[in-house]
Amino acid sequence: MKNAALNDRKQQATPRGVGVMCSWFAARAENATLWDVEGNEYIDFAAGIAVLNTGHRHPKVIAAVTEQLAHFTHTAYQIVPYESYVALAERLNQRVPVNGPAKTAFFTTGAEAVENAVKIARASTGRHGIITFGGAFHGRTFMTMAMTGKVAPYKRDFGPMPASVFHARYPVELRGISVDDAMASLEAIFSQDIAPQDVAAIVLEPVQGEGGFHIAPAEFFQRLRECCDRHGILLIADEVQSGFARTGKLFAMEHYEVKADLITMAKSLAGGLPLSAVSGRAEIMDAPAPGGLGGTYAGNPLAIAAAHAVLDVIDEEQLCQRATQLGAELVEVLQQAQRTLPAMAQIRARGSMVAVDFADANGQPNAELARSVQQHAMAQGLLLLTCGQHGNVIRFLYPLTIEETTFRRALTLLRQALEAQA
Repeated sequence: MKNAALNDRKQQATPRGVGVMCSWFAARAENATLWDVEGNEYIDFAAGIAVLNTGHRHPKVIAAVTEQLAHFTHTAYQIVPYESYVALAERLNQRVPVNGPAKTAFFTTGAEAVENAVKIARASTGRHGIITFGGAFHGRTFMTMAMTGKVAPYKRDFGPMPASVFHARYPVELRGISVDDAMASLEAIFSQDIAPQDVAAIVLEPVQGEGGFHIAPAEFFQRLRECCDRHGILLIADEVQSGFARTGKLFAMEHYEVKADLITMAKSLAGGLPLSAVSGRAEIMDAPAPGGLGGTYAGNPLAIAAAHAVLDVIDEEQLCQRATQLGAELVEVLQQAQRTLPAMAQIRARGSMVAVDFADANGQPNAELARSVQQHAMAQGLLLLTCGQHGNVIRFLYPLTIEETTFRRALTLLRQALEAQA
């Protein structure tokens, strides 16, 4: 097979609305390396958009799924339950950073988790309003599109969004948006759009994913928690991208003293298999009536088995500590490159959730330069992703299990791609 021929078939068989970044097609993968159908090799610093913190085809994940295959692949948990689902909920309940006893429900995608968190919050509070933030990404379903703080390409052409969703400003130092500014925008929503007693939840990413890896300041979380407590609003942390050791903690919320009431998770939870979850305070999770939560494939037994293996790997291979170590090494390389490439306006990092922001001489977002770095790296065999409100940010999402030699080689290719722009 040839990539060109496959691209021709893709054009004929699939719609243009499914945007595809690479012009090459995967044939196989191992840990942090991909090979295309023509045998070309790429170091994977995308990891399926933060899905593969434990790498491609981790032996423990493969073994767990293979063992489950020998028993059953599907019963629909709401019809015939299985112990592994309960056991995984118990494991997450012990580790999720919320106050008091926790409960967990499983779903299939990140958007599903976020939508169900909204349902739980509304059932618990009896309120309808949801507040999210500019630059946020929460999913592609209608509710999560409404919650997402970016129009193109996510909302454009898709008509009216669901009501009762409002956007506050997210504090972004580089764009001059302070914590005070963000809190003032929240108060403006309360005075102009919806009374706080009608708001069910405030939803935010501790580190924005698609929005550009902006890290929520500790003061911001503290003030949001105080605001929520004052008005009886639930605080929901969307950890779909930041969870499972990526930031140096199992959950990014562990970097903060305050705790959320509900936490959504997906992506790296099951090492490449589709699984998501909502965990939260037990009394809140119990608010929906029986039958109010679920889904045909929610908590699929193969994905549940994979998730058990993922948690084992994170602990046994000390991936939280490794995320911190690898992130520090990457930041050092970026800081060295920044000395000769001032267009690298800012480096942001929490563990191995690392990004670099590119700007022109006037301080305006420079998406063209970010794409140039990405394309240069791709040509040399390093797969990178862009993100950010303006597409001017490069983010780094390598598997935390990446081999030392592969990581060093990737850093060399990255250094060359940055030097080529200088």
